[in-house]
Amino acid sequence: MKILQLCKKFPWPARDGESVAITHLSRALVAEGARVSLLSMNTRKHWFGGNRPPRALRHYHRIDTVPLDNRVKLWPAFKNLLFSTDSYHIQRFVSEAFIERLEALLKEEDFDVILLETLYLMPYLPVLRRNSSAKILLRPHNIEHEIWERIALNTKNSLKRAYLNVLARRLKCYELEQLDKADMLLPISGRDMLRFRQLGYTGPLMTLPIGLDLEAYEPDYSTFERPASISFIGSLDWLPNREGLAWFLREVWPVLHRRNPKFHLHVAGRHMPSSWKKRHIAGVHFHGEVEDARAFINAHSLMVVPLFSGSGMRVKILEGMALGKVVLTTALGLEGIPAQSGQEVFVADTAKAFIQALEFCLNHPRQMLEIAHKARTFALQQFDNRAMARALLAKVSKQVVQIV
Repeated sequence: MKILQLCKKFPWPARDGESVAITHLSRALVAEGARVSLLSMNTRKHWFGGNRPPRALRHYHRIDTVPLDNRVKLWPAFKNLLFSTDSYHIQRFVSEAFIERLEALLKEEDFDVILLETLYLMPYLPVLRRNSSAKILLRPHNIEHEIWERIALNTKNSLKRAYLNVLARRLKCYELEQLDKADMLLPISGRDMLRFRQLGYTGPLMTLPIGLDLEAYEPDYSTFERPASISFIGSLDWLPNREGLAWFLREVWPVLHRRNPKFHLHVAGRHMPSSWKKRHIAGVHFHGEVEDARAFINAHSLMVVPLFSGSGMRVKILEGMALGKVVLTTALGLEGIPAQSGQEVFVADTAKAFIQALEFCLNHPRQMLEIAHKARTFALQQFDNRAMARALLAKVSKQVVQIV
């Protein structure tokens, strides 16, 4: 089966959820016998400047990239607000150069399936229909408008909140208009699948969670023999991550560290503001971007994911569980991951509950280790990327492509 994967950013290095989801799925599809090609936007924010593809992406049959400056710009954003009803989020990913490269690629090669990674590739659907008979699958990594509705809800500045609500409404209108235009929808969680049905999607779908190459995740349980330390890792140019970490440092850490001064928090993430790196907070270590995210997570027994906005599935939670770490997150953070609080993870939604959960872990090392082993087993059973690739190829072959 020949598959063309379209992406709104170059999926390497795989240090954020979207890149991990794209890379692991494509690698698993190839391992299961598919031939996968990649056409990706090469944005300023996730720029790839190499002349040759990195070794980790050599499973692709071919890789094409198109430069795109999709930065948020004041004047275009202002014009969009006053003189348009279109979604500015979507407009930023529309590129004539990308259309030209896509058309040329479709003339050079026939594909059985075209996989759109996220809603932001849907503006190119008319181009795909004109130039290809391939079946088109949309893989929404999130319910996009929910992210911005939740960010707006958590925004205190009334003017900024009003603007964010406008952006969220326009994005929602676009998202609902596009749902039934693809041949198949691949929501990333069971929760998202139900939500898309509630929003009016009536076509074929298959839940396709983020899968991991679990052989690459080797737990280090020796961290539970040392004094407990906490990790936080996430892209800090993503507003929900930044908001959640700021809340944790403001509402949780001062009380927790005053009562438990041996606790240390290690913070890592891409695009960490320079002002954060200069902060001096007792017991907190700011590492910035780390070379190996798995090694960073593996070095600590606990992992916190304090999220109060966002949507979809949090890859870092899956990676923490696969590495046998005790993960503490919010109910929203655990959306799409069918783990149970107190069994494979801990869930808390208030500062008091976070402090209680972390102090429980500090005082009950044996229970911590039990939960860590359960987390690892859960990840092995639920999120193996090869199993997901096999299921997708079987579904597509039978119900969409109908290969005989």
